[in-house]
Amino acid sequence: MIFFIVSVVFGFWYGSRLFLNTQYPMLAVASGSMSTVQPDSAWSYPFVPTLHTGDLIIVEGVNPQDVYAAPYNESGRSGDILVFLADDGSNQLIVHRAIGYNYTNGVLTGFITEGDGNGGVPGPGSPTPVGNVIGKVVMRIPWVGQIALSMRNSTGVIVIVAIILILIIIEFAIPEAKGKKPADEKGKEIEKAPEPEVPTHTSANATSLYSRFSPSI
Repeated sequence: MIFFIVSVVFGFWYGSRLFLNTQYPMLAVASGSMSTVQPDSAWSYPFVPTLHTGDLIIVEGVNPQDVYAAPYNESGRSGDILVFLADDGSNQLIVHRAIGYNYTNGVLTGFITEGDGNGGVPGPGSPTPVGNVIGKVVMRIPWVGQIALSMRNSTGVIVIVAIILILIIIEFAIPEAKGKKPADEKGKEIEKAPEPEVPTHTSANATSLYSRFSPSI
């Protein structure tokens, strides 16, 4: 069961990377810079527009020429939310909205980016070079990202280990406690062979059998 679960998780992860054309198809939002309400939490504001700490976001690779840039607008179309690498060499991933374009000699070289909750102030690393863009956010799922964020501390690790132990107990310990029949090497339960029947004979039959097989004198 553990091998099956691990295989499904890794298969889904690498399959998602291939399908969505990005190295980071799923991410957990770790800060509240994209939230318009403070203090921010996906537990408290799961369905308020934009992103919240603890959201799980689905990211899709994007051609820089296809990015739409515009300020956040609740009543109209807002700019695409981009995931990009910080331009300071730290390889930190940042999630901010593209609100404008940056051109050099008529060539698109980057995007003006900012968090929806930053009050109109461009975010760190803005303008963001087009080469740093990982993709754009195409979907968000409230709450689910909290699981990934909890793995950053010892409490989250303990919870994950406890879940694995529970799966092991359900699969192995409980059937053994209930007296599960032993299994052969093919995984099939071994049925107990029936006891052979002992033939019974009357005294007349016994005498006939004795006379038939006794030697002549």
